[in-house]
Amino acid sequence: MIESLLVANRGEIARRIIRTAKRLGVRAVAVHSEADADLPFVVEADEAVCVGPANPAQSYRNVEAILAAAESTGAQAVHPGYGFLSENADFARTVQARGLVWVGPGADAITAMGDKINARNLMAAAGVPVAPGTTEPATDLDAAVAAATEIGYPVMVKAAAGGGGMGMAVAADEAALRTEYDKVRAFAERMFGDGSVLIERYFPRVRHVEVQILGLADGRVVALGERECSVQRRNQKLVEESPSPAVSPELRARFLAAAVRAGEAVGYRNAGTVECLLDPATQEFFFLEMNTRLQVEHPVTELVYGVDLVEEQLRVAAGLPPTFDPDALTPRGHAIELRINAEDPKRFLPGPGVIGTWVEPTGEGVRVDSGYVAGNTVTPFYDSLLAKLVVTGADRAEAIERARTAVADFAVAGPKNNLPFFAELLTNDEFVSGDYDTGIVGRMR
Repeated sequence: MIESLLVANRGEIARRIIRTAKRLGVRAVAVHSEADADLPFVVEADEAVCVGPANPAQSYRNVEAILAAAESTGAQAVHPGYGFLSENADFARTVQARGLVWVGPGADAITAMGDKINARNLMAAAGVPVAPGTTEPATDLDAAVAAATEIGYPVMVKAAAGGGGMGMAVAADEAALRTEYDKVRAFAERMFGDGSVLIERYFPRVRHVEVQILGLADGRVVALGERECSVQRRNQKLVEESPSPAVSPELRARFLAAAVRAGEAVGYRNAGTVECLLDPATQEFFFLEMNTRLQVEHPVTELVYGVDLVEEQLRVAAGLPPTFDPDALTPRGHAIELRINAEDPKRFLPGPGVIGTWVEPTGEGVRVDSGYVAGNTVTPFYDSLLAKLVVTGADRAEAIERARTAVADFAVAGPKNNLPFFAELLTNDEFVSGDYDTGIVGRMR
């Protein structure tokens, strides 16, 4: 097993990784910005190094500062968490070139999946269903219009290098496409340094379902069930659950088989997620993208399958076998995750501030992965995620009931937060029925 680990991230996920590292006897090193010096992940690490000011470009995306911290602390390996440098192939290569262990998939897999058009083409060649769309970038507006005419409106206009729901727009007709194409292209150039645009069929009523995969050290790729991620605002997930209430045993078998093929197609190692769109009317699903990292929502899979995915990541990186039998994975019960964000519960606008009260719920089937405690300041420099409230039950009905109680017991004062939204969602007839889609939040507003 790896003996010392530098966590190249912050907040909730850094704290989460450090917790597993310490349980395994692995020395945990944190890096942090000046703005995060007092956060729990810094305090709980065995050693912590300040790598720069609040601006992420000067701290959490500062490759040389992070690698200098690894060298000065004697860290053996680097875990990137999610966001920041986690899907940066150049960073992965540089980590390994410096003689460190990279806790993630290979740089070639990150590169292959980082471009949505290339990823679509690879998946289609591997027999994974893809939605009708362009096989090459729409290099100008005329090409985009021609592609949309062939595909059929409405279409989704996507940044080919985008991710996390960013750089996307829907065009219902040619007039809308002419407006949205330039917006998406400009956004893509500004955010990702790549203005390539993909045109793809848009499905008005669709569910977002993803599969957790793990590429093992021996070369096998295994799938650890699916997660339902259809409760979203602005293409950003708010709630995840496993198993999906929309997926039958027959459909699940198809999902998992396709996800394994996707991983095998790029020689995948370590944890990753194959994201798909599911048409509930036809039960057809289409590849959306592959996230070459640990997902925010990984706890629901951990609780349903009884595994620690961070531990499995470390074991793969160290060349060790998994703690579980890949041929005997058995899901148990139901898990739901709520992303508690520092944002207005109605308009979902960020609401940073000093946390005056922070009381986490407890009880059977309740887990809280948090990044803050009372007295901490939620700054405007980073993602608004405060904590992940994860509940389990013998079935979905019990999980929902426990979630209602946990939301009511979660006390946060200071920054704005979306706990009131979840109180509303958990009594919403559409959500409770399980028959919902990615438009549910819009229908609630």
